[in-house]
Amino acid sequence: MIVYTKYQNLRFFLLPVLVLLLASCGSNKVLYNPEEVAGLSRKLNVPIRNDDVNMPLYVEVSYWMGVPYRYGGNTKSGTDCSGFVGEVFRKVYGRQLDRSSDGQAKNNVHKVGKHKLKTGDLVFFRTAAKSKKIDHVGIFLKDGLFIHASTSKGVIVSSLDEDYYKRTWQKGGRVK
Repeated sequence: MIVYTKYQNLRFFLLPVLVLLLASCGSNKVLYNPEEVAGLSRKLNVPIRNDDVNMPLYVEVSYWMGVPYRYGGNTKSGTDCSGFVGEVFRKVYGRQLDRSSDGQAKNNVHKVGKHKLKTGDLVFFRTAAKSKKIDHVGIFLKDGLFIHASTSKGVIVSSLDEDYYKRTWQKGGRVK
């Protein structure tokens, strides 16, 4: 009889522990408000689901939309392309990238083919005709779209299918 009482007390202790363990085995997927996701999708012009694992990236880059271009800048009062990419990667992924687009292309990525790009990959361009250096970078979103700091329009979403970006394309890169 004494043995039974001892195990009965143990049962009251183990039951809550077991419930906590089982509950922690569930999905930890974060779901976002569907209305906010729809607004974000419209703002970036990309289809986004409310359980998309890339949501932190989409949210962060949306804050930068419309920020004016400023050579050498990396704040929301003005940014250049590599400053924008560097700040987004620091905030979203905790990664420190080189400050120049050429440095990012040479030191921070593994080359990825244009048709194998994934959300968050970097896209590199050489826009200066006589230069051998990569001088422009953006962040691939999806469906051929990328976000970058344009010298004339500030932070915008563009398509890799635009003639200008087809002509100046250099490579895609996945951050190491």
